[in-house]
Amino acid sequence: MHNLTGYATELTTYNPKIMWLILVKLAWRNIFRNKRRTLIAATAIGIGLTALIFIDAFMIGMEETMIRTATASFLGDAQIHREGFRDEQEASMTIQALDAVTASLAEETIVQHWTQRVLVSGMITSPANVSAINLVGVHPPTEKFLSLIDDAITEGTYFEGDNSRDIVIGAKLAEILEIGLGDRVVVTVAQAGTGELSQEMFRISGIYHFADEAMNSGMAFVRIEKSQEMLAIGNNVHEIAIKFTSIAYSQDATQPFWMTYSEQGNEALSWTELMSQLTVVLEMTKYSKYIMGVILFGVVVFGIINTLFMSLYERMFEFGVLRAVGTRPFGMARVILFEAGALAIVSIGLGAILGFVLTAVLAHVGIDYTGIEMMGVTMQEFIYPVLEVQQFIIYPIWVFIFTIIAGLYPARYVAKMAPVDAMRRSF
Repeated sequence: MHNLTGYATELTTYNPKIMWLILVKLAWRNIFRNKRRTLIAATAIGIGLTALIFIDAFMIGMEETMIRTATASFLGDAQIHREGFRDEQEASMTIQALDAVTASLAEETIVQHWTQRVLVSGMITSPANVSAINLVGVHPPTEKFLSLIDDAITEGTYFEGDNSRDIVIGAKLAEILEIGLGDRVVVTVAQAGTGELSQEMFRISGIYHFADEAMNSGMAFVRIEKSQEMLAIGNNVHEIAIKFTSIAYSQDATQPFWMTYSEQGNEALSWTELMSQLTVVLEMTKYSKYIMGVILFGVVVFGIINTLFMSLYERMFEFGVLRAVGTRPFGMARVILFEAGALAIVSIGLGAILGFVLTAVLAHVGIDYTGIEMMGVTMQEFIYPVLEVQQFIIYPIWVFIFTIIAGLYPARYVAKMAPVDAMRRSF
């Protein structure tokens, strides 16, 4: 009783420094009265924090992997076409002022690599079957910097030597045509302008395999010179794929690059416009993190309230005595809020450690999502969660705020409690 009276006297003191020290001391002492209960509650809150840290790191890693997969596989960070080509896919719609465009690209400091392509729809025929394809004419020495076709070769080679009749196809297309390495196929396309059919015989020199089934079954690659000859377009091309020194340039709409190369009837587009659906979904994932955070803490809040109320009912007599000797309601409420704060600090410590360990391990080994299509992109590599300093600043702050908010209800309850009722309930 003497100790309680002493605490009551100190709680009603006008010295702010002493008052805060006593509140902190009371909070830490009270939450560790029942160590098991405090540990269970702190672990539950900590798991919520761990989940938020991991989800945020996973989302960042997933976004980076998806962008890298979409741009590095074949798309590039940006592309230049004749205006309207992407909609009409006409073989005659080649890039205007090609020599001036390529000369300018060679001087661009933000451009790391670029390559020219010829694109046309056609048919490929084998002795066993026939299939529609997108025929792509590529320049192998520069194409290797913009796509992963050369890395995905499972049989044969990627345009070695100088045989103009080599063709590289996907594993699924080879299965459809019932052909293998070294077999011959006939490719048919319509020439630009006239529409006359042009046929050429090619030999399968390489077979690639991608996680993306569309690329596996619907694309075939030949040398750019042969495709230009088949289409009768001279030295013209339909597409220039570009890789910037930093992918951040492709996401910067204020870059002068876009205006510079969207002249003379051409258009320069970043991957964010070429795959606008992916951009929209990636924006939505940012909001999903906050929604998930609210749901997690909504569940945890009930655990916090339950823990504080259990602690409160165990000390009902003490609170009754404190009120009886003159402790103000606000002073009583502050005791509970400081206990909630102490519980939050313990929970943040546990959650931060667990979150760091879990995320760091998975960031090292990766999470296998290869072959799974997400948001229109087929994953071709592991997802590696990305740890950032802000994850251990922003989310712990929110944990602390949510815990204090959860403590407002039991704090209000103890502040309105009558001394006689409190002491009567303790017996």
